[in-house]
Amino acid sequence: MPVVLGTAGHIDHGKTTLVKALTGIDCDRLEEEKKRGITIELGFAFFDLPDGSRMGIVDVPGHERFVKNMVAGASGIDFVMLVIAADEGVMPQTREHLEICSLLGIETGFVALTKTDMVDEEWLSLVQDDVANFLVGSFLEGAPVFPVSSHTGEGMDAVKAHIVRMEQELAPQRRSDLFRLPVDRVFTMKGHGTVVTGTMLSGSVAVGTDVQLYPGSTMTKVRSLQSHGGSVDVAPAGRRTAINLHGLEVADVERGDVVAVPGSLFPSTVWHVELLCLSSAPTPLKNRTQVHVHHGSRETLARLYFPDRDKLMPGETALCEMRFESPMVGVYGDRCVVRSFSPLRTVAGGKLINPNAQPLRKKHPRYAQMLEALAALPSAEPEDRIRLHVGMAGEQGVTFRELCILTDIESKALEKGVNLLGGKQAIACFDKEERAYVEGSLLDGLADGALSVVAEYHRKEPLKNGMPRAMLASGWGRKLAPKLVHFLVERLLKQGRLVLEGDVMRCAEHKVSLAADQEGLRKTLLEAHAAGDTTPPNLKDVLEPLNVTAKEAGPVLRLMEAAGELVKVKDGMYFHGAAMDKLVGMVREYFATHDDLGPTEFRDLTGLSRKYLIPLLEYFDKAKVTIRVGDKRKLRGS
Repeated sequence: MPVVLGTAGHIDHGKTTLVKALTGIDCDRLEEEKKRGITIELGFAFFDLPDGSRMGIVDVPGHERFVKNMVAGASGIDFVMLVIAADEGVMPQTREHLEICSLLGIETGFVALTKTDMVDEEWLSLVQDDVANFLVGSFLEGAPVFPVSSHTGEGMDAVKAHIVRMEQELAPQRRSDLFRLPVDRVFTMKGHGTVVTGTMLSGSVAVGTDVQLYPGSTMTKVRSLQSHGGSVDVAPAGRRTAINLHGLEVADVERGDVVAVPGSLFPSTVWHVELLCLSSAPTPLKNRTQVHVHHGSRETLARLYFPDRDKLMPGETALCEMRFESPMVGVYGDRCVVRSFSPLRTVAGGKLINPNAQPLRKKHPRYAQMLEALAALPSAEPEDRIRLHVGMAGEQGVTFRELCILTDIESKALEKGVNLLGGKQAIACFDKEERAYVEGSLLDGLADGALSVVAEYHRKEPLKNGMPRAMLASGWGRKLAPKLVHFLVERLLKQGRLVLEGDVMRCAEHKVSLAADQEGLRKTLLEAHAAGDTTPPNLKDVLEPLNVTAKEAGPVLRLMEAAGELVKVKDGMYFHGAAMDKLVGMVREYFATHDDLGPTEFRDLTGLSRKYLIPLLEYFDKAKVTIRVGDKRKLRGS
């Protein structure tokens, strides 16, 4: 896997000249750079390796005014060549650049002690001692120091040999297979259109791939690719890559944009980071401090919030919430550099632990749980990282695509992780289409909540068989994802804790029961209608002696209907179930020898008065016993 070398060091210490001596490429391409003799923008070159392959080199500016450009270039490098001029020794940007490299997670490199042709042996020996002392406690402590002269060529072979050796020995972790390229340069190439360049952080990209510019929503396509000076069909992680974007103008893209696959990143104005305040910081970082944050090739303003303290002292590390002025896109484990608002200087650096965060609120019922989870993330194993992020997502759940950026786990390993956790019932997939997950214990709590809502409905409506399914979703479940509510109900049905009858749900143990006075009413109604047989009583006449209104009797009547004890023909007219069966039987027997039935024939058949005849005939039509044809009825289906 290819690695990238980056330069670092104070202005005019010979970084660009050394790169040219190593590669033959002049990284100062701007007219102003050549005129002033300093590097302003990032420069790029490639180093030819013995096997014929090429290694990318990023040359960064050394002037303090261009530290933001330096950070943009250093974000994608694997090892650093710290350049220190022998005639000046360690200078302010030497220190700041080394701190930035450390904050960005760079762990290895070497020192090139340039301009040795301008000093004598005694001075060179003093400078070497000074540099060795300067590096104590840093990631470059004990690293090789190569005295070199770009003009005479002295020491160049040793530097080249060491670069080749490091390229062979380094095994950079390109993290997940999520394709990301932070744009550090955008320009127009005649005959090609808009081209962006950057260091591929992870994943790979091919010609023809649909891509998106984040944190915005601009969609485009990869028209062509170049890497290390040649055209390629596929560019892998770790390469300096130029992407020719289809259909865009230069004004549509800016440094700091991230090229990635559509839907793979999630812009957010809140990040949670593990923040280290540099020991060299002049003052503590206080709550609500406004700072410049550098991430990838983007610089933006943010305010810092510390959930567990009022300020972060120099040398201390703590959980920090960054709230940005504009959305940012990141992935778990990304590094960022913090510079003070004014005067500009590097004061801190962070490791991103939640790139799709919500502001922490002390009044939130899960505040303590979320703090505990965030504190555990930096040292968590991959499987635990998945579980912690699913837990923090709470009732909203988290999708597989979101877990990709929240965990920075390669997709196949992530797939295996969620399946293992699902098998342990630590998490559950409630939406198979979006592959969305919630924590298993949360799911149990939600299920208990749904059951209690249905049980409360039974308590309030004891005479109803159950609760309409839609009512549960629109009431208790209105703040939950509809698919989560559906998943919970289906789970409870499968477990036998809920029973579905039509569109009505009930708890498995629920049975409709009547209170003593209601049972008395039921018995009176049943006896009166049984006695009436095919000429039932007027409902009002039955209820008046009991001092009960039709509305008050409604629940009991509906229960009796559901049980088949009474049949409602129209408002206020009910027939005993057995009486209705008798009448339907008479009608069917009549049609065995007749083709149609009219009111007169029905009266002759039953002996009923017109008060009952017409309502009954209309009821038979509704009950699909008969069908009306003109003024007559025919047996349905005959």
